Amino acid sequence: MSPNPDQILITGAGGWLGRRLVHKIATRDFAVDVLDHLPRSASIRCLVLPGENTDALRASGAEVMEGDIRNPQHCMKFCGGAEGAILLHAAGVIHPRRVKEFYEVNALGTQHVVNAAIAARMRRAVIVSSNSPMGVNPYPGHLFDESSPYRPYMNYGRSKMQMELKVREIAGKDRMEAVLVRAPWFYGPGQPQRQTVFFSMIREGRAPIVGSGNNLRSMAYIDNLCEGLLLAALVEGAEGRTYWIADRRPYSMNEIVDTVERLLEQEFNLPVAHKRLRLPNIASGVATEADRFLQWLGLYNQKIHVLSEMNKDIACSVAKAEAELGYRPTVELEEGMRRSLAYCLEQGIQI
Repeated sequence: MSPNPDQILITGAGGWLGRRLVHKIATRDFAVDVLDHLPRSASIRCLVLPGENTDALRASGAEVMEGDIRNPQHCMKFCGGAEGAILLHAAGVIHPRRVKEFYEVNALGTQHVVNAAIAARMRRAVIVSSNSPMGVNPYPGHLFDESSPYRPYMNYGRSKMQMELKVREIAGKDRMEAVLVRAPWFYGPGQPQRQTVFFSMIREGRAPIVGSGNNLRSMAYIDNLCEGLLLAALVEGAEGRTYWIADRRPYSMNEIVDTVERLLEQEFNLPVAHKRLRLPNIASGVATEADRFLQWLGLYNQKIHVLSEMNKDIACSVAKAEAELGYRPTVELEEGMRRSLAYCLEQGIQI
């Protein structure tokens, strides 16, 4: 494996994925030997938004800097003096209040970060993208791979597509190694409130199943994703390439909801309603049109957007990452959800 960095810089370190990356790197807690070639003395520098809680990051021994990737000067300061380092760019916005934030953060903000990394002569940048630039699968059973064409899903997808295209352009021109990692819906310990609400809806019998519920969704257990990102950072030959990182297989919406329900009742002894909020396919169709109209107005509604996707197939293959990176997603849905639920209960988070 190469490169062999003495320093790792992580943007978005105050978020769920960023915090988990810092923890995994600091503790060397990985299921595969991705860190064998990372010096024990390697330091971690984190960029967080002003006001975010940084106690856990500092306890891990990371250097913490405040800043906003929308400000190019903040990015330059963050990357300063990091020649030869690795950048893990996990900052981004998924559910903003206004549509313009997609482009300010995901597209232009990433450009600022990559330009700063190039100016600092950093070795490699691993950029976290999404399934959304590819949109939804064209037919049941189809799996996205790295050759799939762009068909972005609304403004989030377009902002991430713009991000990917710009990263390729500026990194290629300035000869910095860049790797794009497309991550779907991810889950696991440390989850945000919206994931806990999903658990509560399942327990209370309010989980929406739109259509048959047999549509497939790729998901990424958060530690699988962290390992995939580190492999993308450390494996020689990954530069300039794109990888899907997810659990080994996609899951149907029925399987996702059934798994959480079964774990809640049988392993955590919590009463469940054994009901589903079953909606016809037209419900997602109506939500899609409402979502498009709101976004045309420059507005964004998380609940409407999520409902618009509930009957869609959004599934990918990780075969390229397995073959070229040695990626091994060791945790699948049941174990990942078991750990997620255990985390909630250990933290006193009500489901």
